[in-house]
Amino acid sequence: MLLAAFAGGAFGASVGALPSFSLAGLMVIVGELYVLAGRTLGVDALPVDVTGSIGFGVVLGPHVAFGGGAAALAYAAKRGYLDTDFEYHQAKEVTRGLGSRPDVLAVGGAFGVVGYWIATASSALSLPVDPVALGVVGSALAHRFVLGYSLVGTAPGRWYDMSPYERRAAATADADGESTALGDGGRPAVQPWLPYQYRWRDVLMLGLVVGVLGAYVAYLTASPFLAFGISVVALVFLTAGVAEIPVTHHVSLPASTAVLALVDVPAGDLTPTLVTGAVPLEVALLVGAGFGIVGALFGEVLQRLLYAHAETHLDPPAASIVVTSFLIAVLATAGVLPSSVWVPTP
Repeated sequence: MLLAAFAGGAFGASVGALPSFSLAGLMVIVGELYVLAGRTLGVDALPVDVTGSIGFGVVLGPHVAFGGGAAALAYAAKRGYLDTDFEYHQAKEVTRGLGSRPDVLAVGGAFGVVGYWIATASSALSLPVDPVALGVVGSALAHRFVLGYSLVGTAPGRWYDMSPYERRAAATADADGESTALGDGGRPAVQPWLPYQYRWRDVLMLGLVVGVLGAYVAYLTASPFLAFGISVVALVFLTAGVAEIPVTHHVSLPASTAVLALVDVPAGDLTPTLVTGAVPLEVALLVGAGFGIVGALFGEVLQRLLYAHAETHLDPPAASIVVTSFLIAVLATAGVLPSSVWVPTP
């Protein structure tokens, strides 16, 4: 498994962190439709868990492939291998592949193993969070530490200040003589994760809309991951350079999961009939909207803390999913929700 995780991380580096994640989303959609078809046909045990073994496993799992790709990108930037006109720090250009340079792929493979270890340990200890998302976040913090990058990039008093980005057209100086608009190389000193998706009202509206849709997909299919897969596959357009494609998997996943957590049935036994019979549609949509908003808001809070001021990519959606999955586990443990669905509970 360690060898497979190494290969998965190296593959993520080769094709690029975000392209590998889009492939993971495709496999999640295939896997969830495969499960739905099996249940419809009355098959009790399917021979392969496509979602778990491939989409979330060592082949394309974000903790392995995306984490390895992000680490390899940070390494390549540190070594001066990258020469692009990317607006932000080059170690944040996760849409690009890194080809076949052996040392770059080796770094990707090494951090694929790190992500695999973190996720495996999290599952073994039944930590009440999404182990895959925890692996993504832990791997990113590890690559920053090992490669000599700052963990957060700025002093606590500036974590949530996006105004320097809004003043980036002209460099100005603060009382200490430090540039407040432009950083090294003419790059923005503050770099919002998505320049069209960081204002609070925009984030709130997106969370509401995608939360409702994520809830509806889960309500119809009894799948906590199908809407997530759709959100991730949409990132193909972001990789292709289509303007202003939103990132929403940290919204659709908690929304879908929260709806299914309203049904007091083990996740493996959920069927669309059980869900629609136990939960009124309007309740499902309201719960999905609420958890979608929470996921979106935490994504923005954490991008300001862990991404905007730093030099490498630490994935805000993964960090948000760690928080929202923990919230679902806590509510299930406290009896507020009948189930935690796929989220481990102590």
